[in-house]
Amino acid sequence: MRTIRNLKKTISAGAICLLALGYVRSGHASDITFAVIGPHEYDLPVNFDPFNVLVQYGDGNAAGHSYDSSGARVPTGGSHTWTGLTKYVHFRSFEAIPNVGFAFELIQASSYVLANGQSYGGLGTTIPGFAAWFKPNAHSTFGFQTFMESPSATRDALASHNWTNITSFLFDYEWKHFSFDGDLGATVAATSTHLRQQHSYTAGQSFFSNLRFGWKASALMEPFFAFDWQNTGGLYDNTFNQYVQNSNAREVALGTGIMFNLSKKSSLTFRYAHSVEGRNLPETNAYYIKFVYLW
Repeated sequence: MRTIRNLKKTISAGAICLLALGYVRSGHASDITFAVIGPHEYDLPVNFDPFNVLVQYGDGNAAGHSYDSSGARVPTGGSHTWTGLTKYVHFRSFEAIPNVGFAFELIQASSYVLANGQSYGGLGTTIPGFAAWFKPNAHSTFGFQTFMESPSATRDALASHNWTNITSFLFDYEWKHFSFDGDLGATVAATSTHLRQQHSYTAGQSFFSNLRFGWKASALMEPFFAFDWQNTGGLYDNTFNQYVQNSNAREVALGTGIMFNLSKKSSLTFRYAHSVEGRNLPETNAYYIKFVYLW
């Protein structure tokens, strides 16, 4: 059984991110689901002693432009958003289930939005989650993760107003000087949105993928490239039995960043990303930060 000290090389101070929700579902935010993952995000151990991780994510998106329904980039409809995700994760394995790892998570979102002449902020949704994985060989990891996003928030504009499930497959492969992480998943609204004296809506299903390719430049730092993609179906008006016009969306964003291994128990990651293609949403022009501490 490995100790927390020996886990450092395998999990890179907390590894599993599992969530980077663009959870401000009012349309002001353009974050792609799981967008904040970094290198070694899914480089996970098996057959280990239980340990805990605290992660603080932050990102700011200064979207001066947006993409219209034809995919053209136009200087309207932009927004400024600042998002935080505070996450506690308990990692453990079970002797009765050898060579498989598990993680149990609880995430609290917070946000501040400046758009359309309005500004507001507060606590967003609360998101519990679960993940399981195994290692096909000593250099690779494969598994899945699932989360349930709650419908409520401290402000109505920050709430999703329905229960939403986010599930994806995850993988990692490690070379001597390089690493490759990624996921592929879907977001499904488990319930419809019901607001007093308003129409009932069902959110469109989203598909997303996040890929990270890192270079192990030294024991201290690792530069990396990022690719993020998301495609979201249109919003369905249950009252009128039709889709809302121009409510479907897609986005591709590319980015670059660097991860610093501060100690055996902590790491700090920075990244910048920008949209290269989109439709019906504000552009991504965002910076990301992630701090991890394990014990």
